[in-house]
Amino acid sequence: MRAITAVLLLAAIAMAAGPAQGGEGGPAFVGSAACGACHQDEMAAWRNSHHDLAMAEATEQSVLGDFDGATFTYGDVTSRFFKRDGKFFVHTDGADGKLADFQIRYTFGFYPLQQYLIAFPDGRMQALGIAWDSRPKDKGGQRWFHLYPDQKLKAGEPVHWTGIDQTWNFECAECHSTELRKNYDAAKDTYATTWAEIDVACEACHGPGSAHVAWAKGERSGPNGLTVQFDERNGVNWPLDPVTGTAKRSHPRISAKELETCGVCHARGTKIAEPWRPGQALLQTHVPTLLYSGLFEADGKSLDEVYNYAPFRQSKMFVAGVSCSDCHDPHSLKLRAEGDGVCLQCHDGAKFAAVSHHHHAEGSAGSRCVSCHMPVKTYMEVDPRHDHAFRIPRPDESVRFGTSNACTDCHADKDAAWAAAAIERWFGPHRKGFQTWTGTFAAARTGKPEAAALLAHLARSTDAPSIARATALDSLAEFPSRDAVAAAQPALADIDPLVRLAALRALRPYPAQSTWPIAGRLLDDPVLAVRIEAASLFADIPRERLSPQEGNRLARAIDDYVTAQRLNADRPEHRVNLGALYLRLGRYAQAEAEFLAARHLNASFVPADVLLSELFARTGRDGEGERALKAALTRNPDNAELHHALGLNLVRQRRGGEALAELGRAAALDPANARYAYVYAVALNSAGRTDEALAALEASHARHPSDRDTLLALATINRDAARHEAALRWAERLLAIDPSAQPLVDQLRQTPVRR
Repeated sequence: MRAITAVLLLAAIAMAAGPAQGGEGGPAFVGSAACGACHQDEMAAWRNSHHDLAMAEATEQSVLGDFDGATFTYGDVTSRFFKRDGKFFVHTDGADGKLADFQIRYTFGFYPLQQYLIAFPDGRMQALGIAWDSRPKDKGGQRWFHLYPDQKLKAGEPVHWTGIDQTWNFECAECHSTELRKNYDAAKDTYATTWAEIDVACEACHGPGSAHVAWAKGERSGPNGLTVQFDERNGVNWPLDPVTGTAKRSHPRISAKELETCGVCHARGTKIAEPWRPGQALLQTHVPTLLYSGLFEADGKSLDEVYNYAPFRQSKMFVAGVSCSDCHDPHSLKLRAEGDGVCLQCHDGAKFAAVSHHHHAEGSAGSRCVSCHMPVKTYMEVDPRHDHAFRIPRPDESVRFGTSNACTDCHADKDAAWAAAAIERWFGPHRKGFQTWTGTFAAARTGKPEAAALLAHLARSTDAPSIARATALDSLAEFPSRDAVAAAQPALADIDPLVRLAALRALRPYPAQSTWPIAGRLLDDPVLAVRIEAASLFADIPRERLSPQEGNRLARAIDDYVTAQRLNADRPEHRVNLGALYLRLGRYAQAEAEFLAARHLNASFVPADVLLSELFARTGRDGEGERALKAALTRNPDNAELHHALGLNLVRQRRGGEALAELGRAAALDPANARYAYVYAVALNSAGRTDEALAALEASHARHPSDRDTLLALATINRDAARHEAALRWAERLLAIDPSAQPLVDQLRQTPVRR
């Protein structure tokens, strides 16, 4: 039954992918006051909510911080907060590192912290790194604090409050105002950012309201003019199943419009188009992140600030048909009930709110549903947030894979083995849990030999949530094989656009001409994020290999890709994306311009220098590439990617001794990168230092046991060194993960052993 439900919900997401009402030239924004004239109860609930107070002009009413001469010291800078002529100021270090007075123009949020925005003449606004803790004093609040207390940031660094990573126009503006348009001018490096309303008002979720107002006034008949109807809860009942003690939706959800609407701001991802309108698929304008290492633990628990969309899409709640507003009032944003009451809407209290279930004293913190099923992680120093995957605690997985668990989050003096034993004592030896991919992602992240098979199995699963399947497909790009292609092929037709996008990523290791027959059709996918992923995959396929119609389809998709990157031309990563595209297309002047623009935006952005050196190599300018890389190394002396690129540059210039030093430095700085060790070992072998090469490869193999290049090099270098038995041993290990190694194994088996 779970698989059927999952398919229905994926269909709901796909159904939202069609064209949305209210695009350019459609209904206009009328403002919350017009909405409140009729919807007074909703307006009253929204007033003073987090959405209402998401952003405001800095006034006596909106500013919560102490601006009566308070000071705060961070590193060697003491900042002072004060008022002058009715305005709010901070005396702190600017972009040049010198102390100056800066006017606070806007407040940003209000609880549990409030940030402050400072406007600059070029249209950008910067978020001050010092924030006000607005919690009550008895909870540690009513004080100034720094959002990055351990970094001691200085002017010139990207995360310093004047740096590119604190620019409001890109980083946070979209989700704190209604109908925000960034309006970045790349030629002038300026902004003319606008909004319909300064905060998150009615039309941020309901879409432009002019047609609805006209309908309400009787000026038009027919549909009510709303951009989208949030009808997921209409006519829905949740009768309790007496056997399981859990409610079941009276009929399957056929729309995920609400989740997609909330996901625009409550998902971590990249914006690729504007405007977004309620009712659209999220992937028409945004690409949400998958369950990547560094952002999520192997079991899917949040590590970094990823918000709630990806965690919720992992959950059994989502598959069962629960939506955001089942638990949260969409206007006040408050929970539908106090404490455990929100959970007991659907779960029998006699069964679940009982000591026999939670095994904690009645009324204790440990007896609360959220303590075990929605563990808390604190962000921005003072903001505790619950994980929305609603998982069953698995301390046994903590023992096996090193993941965290809710038990030892609270019982910090105990270890995971203690918690696992307690769980087994209470519930028996067989573990339950909807999120069943921990071992798969743990294996993939550590390069275990079984990773490829596990990922392919998860990608094909009919039970796993689509975001987990998508992550498995994306990860298969690191484990190229026939099985990986076989797993990707049906996923290219999946009803969920997130899965189709990830299936395209799984095909990245293979020649574009070989994957065109199975994936070329996705250049016409109805969802923008999928189309531009297909464009990236096939961008440099020779046009003479395509029919005129196919060439036109590819050209249109590439145009979409370029437009998506241009939307974020104020960010170095998107300028590098464009440069990389132009490099693949042989448009070297355009590529160079983009790489230089990226470096101008952020001099510390390493990929710009690395790809610039590759461009110089292709255009016979390795001397320029060497100078560029060495200049970059003065800024980032311990960056492995730069040392590796410089080593390759020096190889091309036939300066073998210097090249070896750089390649060795890269491998030492980043042992987690199997490619660096492989290239260094090949260079060592070419220099006649075979024993050192094999030692480097064997050390790398211990860290990356399923890396194909490492195993192939171990087999071939041993073979060339007449170490037949060792060569065969390594070749057979390679065959275990890559059937294409069969000819090498056969050759070695037929070669007489030299005595």
